[in-house]
Formats: sequence, structure tokens, C-alpha cells
Amino acid sequence: MLVSHWKEIARYQDIPLAVDHDAYAALDRAGKFHVYTARLDGKLIAYAAFIIGPNAHYCTSGPQAKQDVLYLTPEHRGGRIGLTFIRSCDAALADAGVQVVYQHEKVSHPALGRVLEHEGYENVERLWAKRLDGKG
Repeated sequence: MLVSHWKEIARYQDIPLAVDHDAYAALDRAGKFHVYTARLDGKLIAYAAFIIGPNAHYCTSGPQAKQDVLYLTPEHRGGRIGLTFIRSCDAALADAGVQVVYQHEKVSHPALGRVLEHEGYENVERLWAKRLDGKG
């Protein structure tokens, strides 16, 4: 599913998807990588991964989670599955002691923002990108 996900959302598709499995494994060994999935009749239909850790700006706060990826197969969007999945991720992260969760959405897929807002998330920051190699 990761390749389908990448093809759907990647802004710079000339930069190939090349996952650094060792980096993710190191985060996992350190307890800082949490992955959640949703299945329907045994078939994977959604996944989310979060990187957990302190925030250098708020060193007295509890751990914070930054969404690394979040994907729901296109045929399962528009119903309550995505909402239920986000709620279950939030609950699992809260159980893990996370104080704040940061989610991001692609501007080409604004539906996620509406779902997150419904769930009490606030739009607190925008992420901007600029190609410096002259190809964007």
C-alpha cells in the first residue's frame, strides 16, 4: 500500500520513494515509532505511523507524537472508518502517555483537515516546501 499511497500524494514524484528501513528500525527499538493499522475482513485498509518524543521547545511537557504517514484506501473514504481509525490512534497514543499529537495533511487532500477539525484538532502550523535543486 505504501507505493500506492506515495503515488497518490507525493508532490515531487521525480524523487523516488526509498524508505530508510534502518532508521525506522532504530526508532522502533527506542520505542519512538508507533504504527497502527485498520483491517476489514482481514484486509489492510488503513495505516498510520507516528514518531514519539520530546519537543525541544517544550521540554517540560509530556511526549509528543508527529504523524509520519496516514493512509486510508480510497474505497473506504467518506464514511466513518477514517474517523474511527483516527480516534483509535488518538486513544492508543494517549495510553502511551503522549500529551500532544501533530497531524499533517497534503493540500491536495483537504478532507483529512475537515476530519481532524471535527475531532478537536487545531490548525496550528503550515508546512511549506521548496525545491533547491532547480527541478520543482
